Amino acid sequence: MFHEAGAGIVLLGVESVSVSVHIVTYNSSEHIEACLEALMIQTCQADEIVIVDNQSKDDTLAQLERWRSQCKIIINAQNKGFAGAHNQAIRGTDTDYCLILNPDVVLDRDYIKRIIEALERNPEAGSATGKLLFKSDPSQIDSTGLTINKTRRAFDRGAHEPSERYEQTEEVFGVSGAAAMYKRAMINDISVNGEFFDEDFFAYKEDVDVAWRAQLRGWKAIYEPMAIAYHERGWKEGGRRSKPLFVRRLSYINRYKMIWKNDRSSQVMKHVIPIFIYEAVSLGYALLCEPKLLKAWSSFFRKLPELKEKRKLIQTKRKAADPDIYKWFI
Repeated sequence: MFHEAGAGIVLLGVESVSVSVHIVTYNSSEHIEACLEALMIQTCQADEIVIVDNQSKDDTLAQLERWRSQCKIIINAQNKGFAGAHNQAIRGTDTDYCLILNPDVVLDRDYIKRIIEALERNPEAGSATGKLLFKSDPSQIDSTGLTINKTRRAFDRGAHEPSERYEQTEEVFGVSGAAAMYKRAMINDISVNGEFFDEDFFAYKEDVDVAWRAQLRGWKAIYEPMAIAYHERGWKEGGRRSKPLFVRRLSYINRYKMIWKNDRSSQVMKHVIPIFIYEAVSLGYALLCEPKLLKAWSSFFRKLPELKEKRKLIQTKRKAADPDIYKWFI
């Protein structure tokens, strides 16, 4: 059940709810202790904490040993990626809510409580996030949800803006996978072939893909500013070239996989000019500065039959009309 420390069950709406926290580790020894310590002092404790390790080579597993009595720890024989490992954890729980949490995120004491309350107040919402601040500089925002533009590029809303901004609870396009609460009903509703996160993505943009699919099914996403968390963020702050080529390829090609599955040709034509300009610049950059990036297209064409089948399932199930979705494409 959903418990408040020292006060028993908290009834939100007409019934109490349960929540599990899911963390995927991969060489996370630098951050996992702080992440778990923050979870242990939440004012509303999770029913279950599931940690899936993706073949860490550092001291992560040794550090996790002290948490075995408080967490369910799964050690994978191979790296299943962010998507596969989180799906693994999701399938192993049956709670009303699942908090997808990065190991480099530290939650404020009321994070889980505030997020669940926001979702219970908004029955049409299937996901929610709080105000994520940079751990290294809490005066700056890391994310207040996801936003997407007409070129189908997604961004963390409010990134690098002053932390005093975005003080209102409001609807957003989607939530960042760094600290995302998902309603089980939505997870079941938008999963494709048993996968909530598309495992073809492995990692990167899988949270944007989820947000798009959820919008197509009529689910809302909520930003709750009273829920605070601190995100380390890692190499993303070091600039594009500091990311490994493997990561850059995933981030690059997963955008096209997401577009193929979720977009509508009629809406692409409405935004054809900004899309054409962006694609021309992107291709020119890749050809001149980073030709190895283009090898990622091999994975796209290799997976094309599966992408076509997923598109068919997603488009058949869509509920929302085009104007409801594309209002977010700024």
